Amino acid sequence: MTMNCSAAKVALSHLDIEQSEKAVKAKSRDFFWYSPVLKSRLDHVKADFVVTPKSELEIIEVLKVCYQHNVPVTTRGAGTGNYGQAIPLEGGCIMHLIGMHNVKEVYPGRVICEPGVLLKDLDAHCIRHSQQEIRMFSSTWATATIGGFIAGGSGGVGSCTWGSLRDLGNIIRLRVITMEEIPRVIEFRGEELARVSHGYGTNGIISEIEIPLAPAYDWTEMFIAFDEFEPAMDFAENISNEDGILIKLATVFEAPISYDYFQRVKPYVNEGTHLVALIVAPHSMDGFDTFIGRRPEARVIYRSDDNNWERNPGRVFEYGWNHTTLRALKVDPSITYLQVRYGYPEHCQLVNKMRNEFYPEVLQHLETIRENGKIWFAGLSLVKFTTEERLNEIIQIHEDAGAIVFNPHRYTLEEGGRQTIDDRQLQFKKEADPKGLLNPGKMISWDDPSWDYSRMYDYPKLQRVSS
Repeated sequence: MTMNCSAAKVALSHLDIEQSEKAVKAKSRDFFWYSPVLKSRLDHVKADFVVTPKSELEIIEVLKVCYQHNVPVTTRGAGTGNYGQAIPLEGGCIMHLIGMHNVKEVYPGRVICEPGVLLKDLDAHCIRHSQQEIRMFSSTWATATIGGFIAGGSGGVGSCTWGSLRDLGNIIRLRVITMEEIPRVIEFRGEELARVSHGYGTNGIISEIEIPLAPAYDWTEMFIAFDEFEPAMDFAENISNEDGILIKLATVFEAPISYDYFQRVKPYVNEGTHLVALIVAPHSMDGFDTFIGRRPEARVIYRSDDNNWERNPGRVFEYGWNHTTLRALKVDPSITYLQVRYGYPEHCQLVNKMRNEFYPEVLQHLETIRENGKIWFAGLSLVKFTTEERLNEIIQIHEDAGAIVFNPHRYTLEEGGRQTIDDRQLQFKKEADPKGLLNPGKMISWDDPSWDYSRMYDYPKLQRVSS
């Protein structure tokens, strides 16, 4: 099967094709460089060309032409992913969906939109037209697309109340286009959604999205300081479990994260300050005031509705999720991170065990997530990187203790998840992408079903550095 990019590019020349080689290289990248492991392996990878379709018909045309000429197609939103989801390992075509940014309809409790609309713009549109907002979004909401969030994300701001993206009810419907000789357009609901959500675009291109909405509020954003870590962790868990207090975020930063890496927060904390970032609905503030009044160890040092800081810290959620890692990297380039599931009911014990094992080499950054009515912690731990061998050892110690690591230093679906085959996604890829041209190299179960995960998967067709 010989790839003919030149012929495909000529056939698609009437569409919006990027002409600048510099721009092609830039649009072949995402935030994989958060990981020194991925940076060493993917830094040179580049697409042969980038096309930006403006409609579903143009998506179908791109897929049909690239199928005919055996050209791999890697879908890109805004490139804010962190695991190489949007990196074209074989080169070929980058399909940039940022041109499909229409919000089609807003109804009570739901919105229908195209995949390229930015999360921030989608939220603003829903608030402006209906006083509703999207339930959850990534900390990169200002630059990330809703399609990229669904195809490559798992949760974010709002998950403390609404759970993870793939939880029942958090996606209503997806419209998906296959990559076949004659592409099909399929609509998925219910059980079928799991076939393509969080699939990195490996088995279909999402062209339309329907998601639920919640009432919009003028949220109160806060930073709360603690002298000890455990009270901070307990505070975040307990406020998340208060059924009558509506929150959108509860994040824990172990000392000295806020002092070392949050420049606008630093004047108001010290090296020993453990910090909680919190977002509370205005009608819940009376309940919150009562809640915090019972906890003299908690000190509110910032409130967005009563700001007395010399420099406004900006949106509090932009300190959490993976913005924490980004802020740390700007200060110390040797920092990387882990993604850890501290599952209920052992979550607090596991966090303390890892603190005792690794501090200060690993610093705890925790996000509360609701699952089946229970609160647990997602850890986006900051790690002082030394060697790949030591990083793997740290991961193994976490897993041996019972904490699940969704490895952000791997570019495949399985290694970044539970290291098992998702048969629903594999079977749909066999139907929807018979040549294996959609985002190749990201689904091990397609390439090598017998892979044992004892070492990092090295895609055989990965572009190599020119000699």
